[in-house]
Amino acid sequence: MSEVDGRSLERDGRAAHAAADYATAATRYEEAFVAYRHAGDLAAAARAARTVGWFRGWVFGEWAVHRGWIIRARRLLERADDEHGRGWVVLDDALRGSDLEVQRSQYLEAIDVARRTDDHDLECDATASLGMMLVFSGHIDQGMAHLDEALAAICGGAVSELPVVEGCLCGLITACEHTRDVGRADQWLRAASQLMQRDNLVAVAGHCRAHYAGLLVAAGRWDDAEDELVNALDLLPVGIASWQSARCRLADLRLRQGKLEQVEQLLAGLDHHPDAVAPYAALYLATSRSDLAVELLDRVLNTATHERHAIVPLLALSIDAHLARGDLPSAGQSSQRLTELVNDQPSTYGRALAAAAQARLCTATRDGNARVYWHRAVTLFASAQLPVETATARLELARVISVDRPIAAIAELEAAHQTFQELGARRSADQAAALLRQLGAPNKTGPKRRTELTRREDEVLELLTLGLSNAEIGERLFISPKTAEHHVGRILSKLGLRSRAEAAAHAARRQ
Repeated sequence: MSEVDGRSLERDGRAAHAAADYATAATRYEEAFVAYRHAGDLAAAARAARTVGWFRGWVFGEWAVHRGWIIRARRLLERADDEHGRGWVVLDDALRGSDLEVQRSQYLEAIDVARRTDDHDLECDATASLGMMLVFSGHIDQGMAHLDEALAAICGGAVSELPVVEGCLCGLITACEHTRDVGRADQWLRAASQLMQRDNLVAVAGHCRAHYAGLLVAAGRWDDAEDELVNALDLLPVGIASWQSARCRLADLRLRQGKLEQVEQLLAGLDHHPDAVAPYAALYLATSRSDLAVELLDRVLNTATHERHAIVPLLALSIDAHLARGDLPSAGQSSQRLTELVNDQPSTYGRALAAAAQARLCTATRDGNARVYWHRAVTLFASAQLPVETATARLELARVISVDRPIAAIAELEAAHQTFQELGARRSADQAAALLRQLGAPNKTGPKRRTELTRREDEVLELLTLGLSNAEIGERLFISPKTAEHHVGRILSKLGLRSRAEAAAHAARRQ
């Protein structure tokens, strides 16, 4: 094969990737690797190997295979023995490191090499990787600045390598999910959508949208979250790692909506997926199976299978699970560990979880002022723009103050109940309504008001008036027929209608 053959195979690989045919794409890049190697182009062969490694790891979850391909790329660059190749080798050293200061130095060295050799892909990859390391080690502002810089380079068209484009975008969204920074993710996804259209990178939507949906779930934008998850599940091949991540986040959404019977179905077969731990534990707690929650969480927390930033919400669940079992010493130990982690890696979200945990401990042990901690939790959750957590903290605050301050408790409950109703959190809304009745407040269990349609649902409803099929709607809106069908079903549910014809008539009357 010639070098030209390698380039042709890379083009075929990108085309297969754009069509979400990941298996074919990975195969074409493997063939391109062989072609470049036979042609003696070590740098191009290393680039193809990195791309194969990216598919095997981030798309298929085959991390041993991923590492094998990255090692092949490294060996080729070492043989090339030039400054450009050395930069990629230094970056690989940084990615595999464990000492933060050494890693920081290596990332900066890779960036310096990239700038001297005019390698925009290397500079972007190293800059974003440094940013992610800083965010996940608690230096959020510094880390996000590096990620913003990397995304600006990508959206400006300076970066060409598939693993860099996809990896940096997904890294930014993952960091935003970790920090609950919905606004930043929104801005970059809008910018990246132009890149997707320009380069036909459909997989950006499929692979990264699960993390973005996790942000939307936390922010209370549940209709938007469901749209993202349905799109991701429709785009991604069933069973691959990113499909599983999307399914776990859909389970979390259903959990918050109180649809517990669907949660267990969504999580079936995902027992060992890291993203399934939190929804599984929360499901066990919601269904009075605290022993199972404790065992699951202890297994994860005691074996350190999660990164430190991911442990914080699991520790909060662990405290709830131990309290449900009446194990106050274990709950106290988990609370102390949570406090230490939050102090080491401060974030508004982490401080809010720690305050809520301390409030629950005060109530259980009758030692300390739970009211003060719940006030702190309400303020911090609201500052983090997390409506469900804010409303839940207000509900728990109302429980604490209901005896001495019933009027204030009713006010907190009414605010919480309204939030739960607007979001569609049925079980939580029912809990708030029951407490309101106990305090003699007006009945809050009347009919739920209809939810407004999202912008996309309005677009689908308008096309329904034209008598279009799901396939035709999908073609008009650049979505799949399955996604269009999902939108139609949700429109009928929200409007209380029985058929597409009734929906069309409703839209005509509204116009």
